[in-house]
Amino acid sequence: MTATHFLPDTTVLTGRSLRHILRSPDTIITTAVTPVALMLLFVFVFGGAIDTGSYSYIDYMLPGILLITIASGIAYTAYRLFLDLQGGIFERFQSMPIARSSALWAHVLTSLVANLISLTIVVGVAFILGFRTGASVLGWLAVAGILILFTLALTWIAVIAGLSAKTVDGASAFSYPLIFLPFISSAFVPTDTMPAPVAWFAENQPVTPIVNTIRDIFAQQPVGTDIWLALAWCLGILIVAYFAAMAIYRRKIS
Repeated sequence: MTATHFLPDTTVLTGRSLRHILRSPDTIITTAVTPVALMLLFVFVFGGAIDTGSYSYIDYMLPGILLITIASGIAYTAYRLFLDLQGGIFERFQSMPIARSSALWAHVLTSLVANLISLTIVVGVAFILGFRTGASVLGWLAVAGILILFTLALTWIAVIAGLSAKTVDGASAFSYPLIFLPFISSAFVPTDTMPAPVAWFAENQPVTPIVNTIRDIFAQQPVGTDIWLALAWCLGILIVAYFAAMAIYRRKIS
């Protein structure tokens, strides 16, 4: 199948996946419930005990909550992909004149749309809880770009999980470490308050520069080198995960 069929085929299959989301909006609601519950817990229970300097605690921790929202949402991508594989839909696609990679891209783009909706809900709740920012339109676009890149990177990891899983539970269980990762970063407490080995890990894992960049943009502070580290992590994960997922997919359908 030539590349000229890729865009129309992906558009049609993405529409199919999005219709499934619209028919079961509980997946988006469920994805948003966990980060909203964490916001309420940290702001009203733990927030008063954590010194975040000039930041209000809701302003400080929102970037980490946004990443947890994405990590929760991509579990459904792996789940839906696994069900498609088990249902034989990919075998049917192979007998049709469509671009083979469009089936995977449809799941990826659906994940992106669903996660953007969940992120919008979470940000809306954050404003109700007292989140405030003076970020410009360009600042918001920069934050959106980083979150989209992070979503794409994690979604391709989800594709690997969905293609490789042996059970439904296994297809979504991979997301648990990703959800936990922000807790060992600068997302909820400053890293200099952590024990030295934990602080070293927190400062050298992908979540911390992403969180710091988004936080600085919201606070209208210079982002420094964190933005380049954040982009390097996101792009690196995206590229590796994409090629690994495509290699697994080719073996599956060969």
